[in-house]
Amino acid sequence: MKQTLIITVFSLAMSASSVFGQTIQSQHDHAGHNHAMPGMTKASEVTQAGPHGGSLKQTGNLQIETIVSQGGLQMFVYDRAGQPVSVDQGRGAVSVRVEGNAKRYRYDLLPDGKGALTAPVNLSQLAGRQIDVDVQLVGMKASGGNVVSFNEVAAVPASEQQLAAAAIARQKICPVSGKPLGSMGDPVAVDVNGQKLYVCCAGCVNAVKSNPTKYAAGRPQITITTATQADAAAIAAQKVCPVMDEPLGGMGTPIKVMVGDKPIYLCCKGCIKKIQAEPAKYLAMVYGKGEGSTATASAVPPGTEQVREGIFKVVAADAPFIAAQKKCPVMDEPLDAMGGPYKVNAAGKAIYICCPGCAKKIAAEPQKWLAVLKSQGVDAPTIR
Repeated sequence: MKQTLIITVFSLAMSASSVFGQTIQSQHDHAGHNHAMPGMTKASEVTQAGPHGGSLKQTGNLQIETIVSQGGLQMFVYDRAGQPVSVDQGRGAVSVRVEGNAKRYRYDLLPDGKGALTAPVNLSQLAGRQIDVDVQLVGMKASGGNVVSFNEVAAVPASEQQLAAAAIARQKICPVSGKPLGSMGDPVAVDVNGQKLYVCCAGCVNAVKSNPTKYAAGRPQITITTATQADAAAIAAQKVCPVMDEPLGGMGTPIKVMVGDKPIYLCCKGCIKKIQAEPAKYLAMVYGKGEGSTATASAVPPGTEQVREGIFKVVAADAPFIAAQKKCPVMDEPLDAMGGPYKVNAAGKAIYICCPGCAKKIAAEPQKWLAVLKSQGVDAPTIR
């Protein structure tokens, strides 16, 4: 099932380019032995960085730089001295296999007018996944008429948006306010010593800039005190300890834990370590539902960038809910395992899935999959 879904995802990514699309039916590799054809020059296995940031391999009197991006594959050609070689009369082909999938796909490499041979294939749905690429190039005078052949193994890089979403999902909460990232709109990036840190809103930016050392770890400050009479109203509103689900006050004076500017009241000191280990989880339990929570705390936008009918790319506001759900309910795989996460509407609730192939099952039985999440302690956010 898993392998079939990977093939489906890859096929979808490939179909985005109407110029290419012929599956290789047979390969010239048998039992791991590659039989080079006459007049074919194999590349050396020594790989280094190329001028455009790709991997550079030497073959005969040429050097080939391979660049893999979400927009496809590019090949730049240089002579031994590192000077660019014209590819205007060159042609080529690539045979691509996705990690974990035996099937290969063939795409033509053609001059792009910018000094490279290019196969403009949409690989965005394979971000973070490894691909195996066999390359053959012909028609370049500098190669002495030989066919240039080599293999490349590379990972499809994530986009800036995907990298930001992953960083937000890892950080989970604002280090200044302690609120879940995404609960006050799109998180705001702040540069701290060359690293990006995310805060819940523009109002928290100055706090980080004025004291970057304090917030550099990306986690809110946690302070612990004993509750006082001034906390009585807040204790009455919270009612129970989120760790033990026991009435506050049943084990003595409640403990007050400040996560950023948000108080969480506990039944005893024994619960403090739980808050310190997973502050975002317990903030969501105390502030994510019920009276006093904001509309955005348990709701997400429907999504505007549709990858397929009813399947949407996630945005920054989804990050805390992705972090809470963790796995695709259909495949029981991490949400980023197959190019995801993606978002689907399940009876007005957002369910996150690992690949577009899981969407049909969600659409057919939305309540079933909402119940699966519920059994795992996950409340799907409302789509507003």
